[in-house]
Amino acid sequence: MYESSAVAGAPVVREPRHVPVARLVRGGVVEGIHYGSVVVLGADGAVELGLGDIEAAFYPRSALKPIQAVAMLRAGLPLDGELLSLTAASHSGEERHLAGTRRILGLAGVTEDDLRNVPDLPYDPVVRDAWVREGRRPSRLAQNCSGKHAAMLHTCGLNGWSLEDYLDPAHPLQRAIAETVEDLTGQATARVTVDGCGAPLFAVSLHGLARAAARITTAPAGTPEARVADAMREHAEMASGARRDVAALMRAVPGLLAKDGFEGVQVAALPDGRAVAVKIADGANRARVPVAAAALARAGIDPAALAEFAGEPLLGGGRPVGSVQPVRALGPDPVTRPGSGGDHPRAGTHA
Repeated sequence: MYESSAVAGAPVVREPRHVPVARLVRGGVVEGIHYGSVVVLGADGAVELGLGDIEAAFYPRSALKPIQAVAMLRAGLPLDGELLSLTAASHSGEERHLAGTRRILGLAGVTEDDLRNVPDLPYDPVVRDAWVREGRRPSRLAQNCSGKHAAMLHTCGLNGWSLEDYLDPAHPLQRAIAETVEDLTGQATARVTVDGCGAPLFAVSLHGLARAAARITTAPAGTPEARVADAMREHAEMASGARRDVAALMRAVPGLLAKDGFEGVQVAALPDGRAVAVKIADGANRARVPVAAAALARAGIDPAALAEFAGEPLLGGGRPVGSVQPVRALGPDPVTRPGSGGDHPRAGTHA
């Protein structure tokens, strides 16, 4: 189990020294390269693989939400189960997500009008298209962070904190979240900015993000960390959506806690403390998923359990002619998808 330790200094702010982590191979020729960084931690917390710049400051985006949820539980938020999973969610805007957010707002004695996240359409394209056909407009409830914001209001109400300025970095809620981010990552934050939803966003290192995920999954039963991990694993669709790869990943790997974030961020951890974190420099999901799968295979997950996360094949004339292939350094066992047009899974790659 990971133990709390003194908070180290903040990661350095610099242009990240990313390296190739995946190549777009079409017909045996490298058509494009995705740069990024990857860290794999062993069960003892040691770095078993570090590609790119795992110590530079970066923004985890929504991959930070499980940590924010832990902070709210520490501050007295009484949620568990699907509503706690929704608290840590980047949800798809399905009806279950809207209904769950309304329930949290009801428990808090507030309404959608009290939310301070930005109005948006549902994140899931199928749900979004239906929403538009029905003539529905963007709303704060439909925005993918509404569960987190509703829980923030609930936490504030329970503590007697002001509601109208709950997104101010100086607000007691956000100070409590900042302290939890530093505690779980084991490092001071390098910068504070504003996330897409309007909430404060803290710059940490990729290494620190992986360490925080491991701290959450190895915590004793009943602790805020363990409650968040249990809720997200047991209600994976509430933490994301029915058609989302992160929910499918948690279903495919027993005990895995996984969270994605905009701009190509992925973190995942197992109950024994093994953890991975990925940042794709250009923010591409087509690279995030297969690189994260390859990192998990490197961490010891059976590649067969990860086959569906090898990435969508590249099509030519309607048939597979290539694929996005993680670099060889993410071996030893590549995660491959059948029918990739004859490309060797490691063609055109090098460590």
